[in-house]
Amino acid sequence: MRWCHEACLALPGAGVDWPFGPDADVFRVHRKVFALLMTNPRVSEHPFVNLKAEPAEVPLLIAAHDGILPGYHMNKRHWITVVLSPATELDLVGELIEDSYDTVVAGLPARLRSSLRSLGGGRRGDGPVDGSTV
Repeated sequence: MRWCHEACLALPGAGVDWPFGPDADVFRVHRKVFALLMTNPRVSEHPFVNLKAEPAEVPLLIAAHDGILPGYHMNKRHWITVVLSPATELDLVGELIEDSYDTVVAGLPARLRSSLRSLGGGRRGDGPVDGSTV
């Protein structure tokens, strides 16, 4: 869970807040949500992260991966839930986090997008270097 939290915050302009209480980390870029990290035993015994996805990719991701579900408490057309179990592939989660972030950034006004480019930040290929898990 810590790795996922750090991966979200490593993106340019990303921040976190807790509008739903201390058990749900909400990651935003320019006030737009791109990830929600939480736990709920009704969904999974493991923590999970809700991520935005392209509507055409949502059913494909769900069909291709056991740990990807329709977005919990989100619009099922635009959001997926990724269960962060020990079997979860960190590379896949990292890509999905970046895809979610990129999808949200693409919807921002041009002036806000250009301000993010100047921030830079780590991108694909940046994963845990200490061998930690999700």
